Amino acid sequence: MKRHYYISEDLDDLEMIERQLEAAGVTTPQIHVLSEDDAGVKAHRLNDVEAVLRKDVVGGTERGAIVGVIGAALILGAAWATGIASTITWVPPIFLAVIVLGFCTWEGGLIGIQEPHADFIRFRDNLHAGKHILVVDVSQAQEHILLRVAGEHPKLIPAGEGHAAPGWFIGVRRMFEQMIKGTAWRHQ
Repeated sequence: MKRHYYISEDLDDLEMIERQLEAAGVTTPQIHVLSEDDAGVKAHRLNDVEAVLRKDVVGGTERGAIVGVIGAALILGAAWATGIASTITWVPPIFLAVIVLGFCTWEGGLIGIQEPHADFIRFRDNLHAGKHILVVDVSQAQEHILLRVAGEHPKLIPAGEGHAAPGWFIGVRRMFEQMIKGTAWRHQ
């Protein structure tokens, strides 16, 4: 799958584009709108980028986990090299290593939540200027659908490509949304 980015100033146009893509077979979990106008995105019933995905929480957590693994390995290595583990058993060094790993992972997530997601940093100026970013993940078979729909909207400015969410993740998300809609329908 490939991710396509487009810039637009018109939420009405983005709403029409999203409906056209969905009618042509591109599913809702494949289409997102990144904007600082959250109320406008909700009013147009567009699929927005979730707040947690706008930030680099996952990347920060991964970096924190790497630091934690290194710290835990140093603790266990020091316990082995000094021979202290044979005196007091391995339980305290292992416990300390687990605590260091958990703390570093948690702290990495907290640092990441303060930073914009790496994929969206390049759009910061556009977002501050009141523009909106259309993010569409398509398979190779869907590429022509996106190009046809985007070509029908002259206000839509291509802004590059990137790595898409994995196909299995989009499939799981689609099944989850269908399950939620089915549950909501039964309770009405």
